[in-house]
Amino acid sequence: MSEPYDSTVDTNDHIARVQQLLRQFAGILEERAIVHDRSKLVSPEKEVFDVVTPKLKALTYGSEEYKASLAEMGEALNHHYLVNSHHPQHYPNGIDGMNLFDLVEMFLDWKAATERHADGNIWTSIETNKDRFGISDQLAGILRNTAVGLRWQGWDKEN
Repeated sequence: MSEPYDSTVDTNDHIARVQQLLRQFAGILEERAIVHDRSKLVSPEKEVFDVVTPKLKALTYGSEEYKASLAEMGEALNHHYLVNSHHPQHYPNGIDGMNLFDLVEMFLDWKAATERHADGNIWTSIETNKDRFGISDQLAGILRNTAVGLRWQGWDKEN
């Protein structure tokens, strides 16, 4: 008669493998954190960001004035999108071209950007960008759930 199966070894192997994969994922995010938006510090972006960034801080995200300031950035902003894959504009098919690393960096970029505006709000940014980038209801829900999980300001209103 054979011994009953004990799943301990298989389960521990699975746990160890998931831990390894999570560390690999976190390592890639760490690498992205180091290089995030570095292109803003060199030409052709720096000169334009020096002029426009103070203007953007005073504007409401997504407003007509905000959009006009983005348009003023012209080729510098186009270059920024070209070399930074965490922007939907980097891809011909927008959000649908992104990977999970891009999405995480994009979302955290949005949060940091809201903190630079007097009236910045991650909840409003999610809704504005849902329309702006054609984000599905499902992905918008995941972003909101993540903000709740991080207990970002206003999270308790979403519960």
